Amino acid sequence: MQTINHPVVIGGGPVGLVLALSLQQSAVPVTVLEAQSHGAMYGDGRALALSYGTRQVLEQLGVWTLLENSVTAIETIHVSQQKGFGRTVLKAQEHDLPALGYVVSYGALMQALDARIAQSPAGITLHDQVPVTALDVHATAAEVEYQSADGAVQKLSTPLAVIADGGRSLESIPGLVRETKHYGHDALVGLVQTEQPHRNIAYERFTPFGPMALLPNGQQFSLVWTGEQVYLDEIAGLDDDAFLQALHAAFGDRVGKFLHAGKRFRFPLKLSKLGQTFAAHCVVIGNAAQTMHPVAGQGFNVGIRDAVALAANVAATQDSEWGAAHRLAEYHQSRQRDTGRGLQFTDFLVNVFSNDLVGVGLLRGAGLGALSLLPMARRYLVNKMSYGS
Repeated sequence: MQTINHPVVIGGGPVGLVLALSLQQSAVPVTVLEAQSHGAMYGDGRALALSYGTRQVLEQLGVWTLLENSVTAIETIHVSQQKGFGRTVLKAQEHDLPALGYVVSYGALMQALDARIAQSPAGITLHDQVPVTALDVHATAAEVEYQSADGAVQKLSTPLAVIADGGRSLESIPGLVRETKHYGHDALVGLVQTEQPHRNIAYERFTPFGPMALLPNGQQFSLVWTGEQVYLDEIAGLDDDAFLQALHAAFGDRVGKFLHAGKRFRFPLKLSKLGQTFAAHCVVIGNAAQTMHPVAGQGFNVGIRDAVALAANVAATQDSEWGAAHRLAEYHQSRQRDTGRGLQFTDFLVNVFSNDLVGVGLLRGAGLGALSLLPMARRYLVNKMSYGS
């Protein structure tokens, strides 16, 4: 077994690499273990919604200049409900921001992060095609077992193992408790072309079946259409023409006709939180720690804030105390409010805005109408979306 005296990050996706770059910036060496091959995700066209706060993180790390030509700014957010009055419009200029957020493909973000590491690799040891097969956390260290590219089993002992792989490696650890709420909803995602240009407007539309969003992405929109599984079974089974008609019926006329739909993907929606964490020498961040409904685009940005907060915690700690219980307790306490409120906020939106109970539509409309009239409330909402709690 090889003993290394610095953190090991399990997962070389965006959250893991932001953590690695943040540690490097604080002169903390780090090893990253990634199961997939280098560049495997460059073609991944899934849309990510980056908050303005995440942009600031990427700027600090020197990543933004490598990414900015691939992003589409969200300058306005239009929120409405189907078959009901009331709407709210949020504008970046009203809050002295260049944008309320940005849309970028997962693949483009990965390329920019990898390019930044290639520019200044000192302090970051990155191994790809090395899936973690076991993780043993005990009183003095964490032992990570992984399979190297040649098939051999390797073991590392580290004072701090960070799980940032979406939770894949957690499957090898018995006894962990995850609190999960299954919505019984799925999300259908893909690119759509509309008759009218997006003008950098993102649309959030609440329907009785579930929230749907159109995010400006290049010259098109990225669609996120959520709903009960039976409902989405019907939608997913439609041919392209019928799908576009159903989309228009659900969304309305604000972007004109829907002209074309690209390949569509589907995944189940849930809210989950790791209920039991490690006392010392191991910490879980990002989607591995908490998974949120995609409404309001909170989940990914919460994960980025996890990475930045953990890097600051490690950088402020003597290397002899990396992974110590009291230091990890301080990290968890620092993140409790942001992650807890993010989970509550997205769950609240789904519960209140995804049903057709008598009287609820009127209350929703009144709430949206009131929000449009209250500048302080809009500022609070924008600050929460941009920087968390």
